This record gives sequence, structure tokens and C-alpha cells, in this order.
Amino acid sequence: MASATLGGTRAGVVSKSRTEIPRWVWAVPPVVVLGLVFLYPLALVAWQSVRPDTGGTSLQPYADVFASSAFREALWTTVWLAVGATVGCLVLGFALALVIAFVPFPGGKAVAKFIDVFLSFPSFLITLALLFVYGSVGMANGLWTDVTGAATGPFQFLSTPWGVLLAEITYFTPFVMRPLLAAFSQLETAQLEVASSLGARPARIVRQVILPEALPALAAGGSLVLVMCLNEFGIVLFTGAKGVTTLPMLVYGKAILESDYPGACVVAVVNVLISVGLYGIYRVVSRRV
Repeated sequence: MASATLGGTRAGVVSKSRTEIPRWVWAVPPVVVLGLVFLYPLALVAWQSVRPDTGGTSLQPYADVFASSAFREALWTTVWLAVGATVGCLVLGFALALVIAFVPFPGGKAVAKFIDVFLSFPSFLITLALLFVYGSVGMANGLWTDVTGAATGPFQFLSTPWGVLLAEITYFTPFVMRPLLAAFSQLETAQLEVASSLGARPARIVRQVILPEALPALAAGGSLVLVMCLNEFGIVLFTGAKGVTTLPMLVYGKAILESDYPGACVVAVVNVLISVGLYGIYRVVSRRV
């Protein structure tokens, strides 16, 4: 009887192992979708970047783009705007997250929930809001001209690089606050109470207790903001800032306005390489930390 039971069990295991689908089969659908939706278009862009209008395969489009002053200026503008916006988002996001997490005030939970909703807003919507308030014909300038009788208002910074920087900091700060609030929710309040009972001032508590716990969240949020700012297109376009040309704007200009598709693909490849390189550096540093 026992031998019959064991024999049936072994037969069931053998039949199950024979009918079990190999694990690699489950990886085929996502790989196919990824290849068709992302890798194939990216390969086409890379291929078009070495196909000049004269025909054949050549690196001449890269030489032409790298030699142009427009590309160098766009690269510098993209880098300093992305770095400046990231620093501003880290400072402002850390300060606001501290207030929301550790300073009790009416509506604090509602503000924290609003941050989640804010993350779903498109970037151009925030830019339009700033234009309605501080644009050349916005409410602030309109109020100024009504009161003083001047022809124009004093708020003209949105059409400058500083306006782009302000719009990016305004839009991307919640992307830093969200991981910070999650990290602060895991912080034991007993540590803060002990530090306070030992006579530590609030600034010292923030520096020695809260900040070390927040560093991983700051690194995650800052790296995300940096990559997103490098590839931001809508904010720069809708602010209409004069003389502010980033790499995504240069791609748009070469492809749509100049019909220089090989040059546009070269700039796009450079932009992708910078983003992937920064992400790779972040992964390496985060593993070591």
C-alpha cells in the first residue's frame, strides 16, 4: 500500500515537472514588448545618426554637430540648468518635508496627500500657472501697471534662464519630497525625544539625527530630478525663454525647423548617453554607500 502511494507520488512529480513551463518563457513577452517599444526605435535613432543626407554610412554628422557652437551652448545650458534645479529641489524639498513631517499644523496630512496628486500634473501646466501669475501680461504685472500706470510691469524673469530654473524647481521639488516623507515616516520619534532631552538644539537634531536617515532618500530623489531635468522639454518650450536652448530643444529645432534629421539624431544619442551614464554612476555609488 505504501509502495503504491509512493509510486503515485513520484509519477505525479514526474508528470508535473514534464508539464511545467520553463521560466525563460515568461521573460519572452516583456522582452519582446521592450524591444518593439523602446530598443527598436532607439536603434533607429542611432542608425539615422550615422546616415548623412549625402548617403552612405559616416560619422560626419557627429563631427558637424560637435563642431557647432549651438551644440556646445545647448550642452552647457542643459547641464547647468539640471544641476541648479537639482540643488534647488534638494534644499527646498528637504526644508518642506521637515515642516510637513515634524511640525504639526492644521492640514498637514492634506498637504502630504496633495504632493502625491501634484506628481501627476504635466510639467507645462505648472509653467502655464507661472505665466498667468508672473508672465509679461500676467496678474502681477497687470496689478503693477494698474497701480502705477506704467506701460510694463517689473516681472520679466520668466523669459530668462532664471525663469526656466524657477519653473523646474517648482515642478520637480515634490519628486524629492515624496521619498523624504517616506523616509521620515520610518524614523523613530524616540531618537528625536532623546536628543531633545539631552539638550540638543533643533539644528543639531536635524544635522546629526534626521539628515543621516534622509541621505538615501535625498540621493534617490536628487538623481531622479537630475535625469528628468536633463530631458525636460515642456517647461523650456512653454516659458518661451529667449536664448535658452537645451539638448531636447535642439533636437526639436533640428528635426522640425531645420529638417536636419541626422543632426537631430546625433543630439538625441548624446542626450541618451548622458542620462544613462548618470544613472549608471548613481547605481554604482548607491551600492557602495
